[in-house]
Amino acid sequence: MLRSALPALLLATPLAAEVPVTVTDIAPVQGLVASVMGDLGSPGVLVPQGASPHDHALAPSEARSLQNAGLVFWIGPDLSPDIGRKIGTIASGATVVTLTDLPVTQHLATRDEVIFEAGDDDHGHDDHDHDDHDHAEHDHDEHDHDEHDHNGHDGHDDHAEDAHGHHHGPEDPHVWLSPDNAAAWLDVIAETLSEADPENAATYAANAETARAELDAAVAQARETLAPAQDARYVVFHDGYQYFEAAFGLKVLGAIKLSDATDPSPAHLFALREAVTRTGAACIFAEPQFNPRLIDSVTEGSEVAVAELDPLGSTLEPGPGFYPAFITDLADRIAGCTGG
Repeated sequence: MLRSALPALLLATPLAAEVPVTVTDIAPVQGLVASVMGDLGSPGVLVPQGASPHDHALAPSEARSLQNAGLVFWIGPDLSPDIGRKIGTIASGATVVTLTDLPVTQHLATRDEVIFEAGDDDHGHDDHDHDDHDHAEHDHDEHDHDEHDHNGHDGHDDHAEDAHGHHHGPEDPHVWLSPDNAAAWLDVIAETLSEADPENAATYAANAETARAELDAAVAQARETLAPAQDARYVVFHDGYQYFEAAFGLKVLGAIKLSDATDPSPAHLFALREAVTRTGAACIFAEPQFNPRLIDSVTEGSEVAVAELDPLGSTLEPGPGFYPAFITDLADRIAGCTGG
C-alpha cells in the first residue's frame, strides 16, 4: 500500500519555486539584488573586489556563471564595455536589465573641467530626498518591461561596440552612487524577479520594501555625518562620485583623472595643485583600483591630507546589507578626512 500510494503523494505535493540564477556586474548592484532576493538565493558578481569594471576581463568561472544566468542586472556598456560584449554573446538567452537604460534612472552629464564648479553641484537632488518623493513615481505601470529591454539584449551589442576604450560618454556612468537611483532600482529588481519566479513575488516585494527602509535610514545617517563637511573642498582621484556629491550637497574641487583611459596632462596636474593650495583643500582621496602615484604631483608643496575612497566598496562584506553600509562608509570616509 505504501509503495502504490507514494507516486500519488508526490504528484499532490507542490513543486518548489524555481528561483532564477541571477548575476550582477559590480558589488553595489549585487548588494541591491541580494537584498531583494533575501534567503531565496544569492546573486553572483562578475567584477571581483579590488578590480575595475572599466577593463575587467572575465575569468573562466565568471564567464560560466554568466552563461548559466537566467537574469542579469548590470550598470551598462558605458561602464563596462567588455562585459557588455560578453553579455551579448554568452548570455543571449538571459533576461538582461541594463540599469542605465531604465526610465527611473537619473543621469548627470560627464564633467570635463579641470576645476569643478563648487556650489553648482546640487543638480536639483538636494530638494528631493526619499521622504520628499513618493516611490509610486517609480510605478512600473508607467514604464513597462518592454521599455526596459528586459527580454533579451537587443540593441545592447551595438552600444557596447561603440564604447571604445574607457572614456565616459556624455552621461556619467557611475549612476549607482545615487541613493535615489538605488531606491528606484529596488522596485525594478523585485518586479523582474517576480516575473521570472511568480511563486515568490510577495517575498520579493516585501524584501524590496525592507531594503528601501534600510536605505532611507542609511541616507539619513549619511546626511547627519556629512553636515559638518558641507563647505569643505576636496579632490578625488577619478571623477566617479558626482552622483554622491549631488545627493549630499558636497563640494569637490576637482579630479586627478577625468577619464579612466588616459593619465592627466602636466597642465591639468599643475592647475589642480594650484587650486588645492589656493583653496586650502582639506583632503585628496586615492582609490584602490588605481595607481596612487599621481597624487604626489598634486600634494607637492602642501600639507593636504590623503585618504582612500572607493566607489565600489571593495572592503565591505557583500550581500543584502551591502548598499546601506556602502553609503555609510563613503560618508564616514569623506567626513573623517575633511574634518567633518
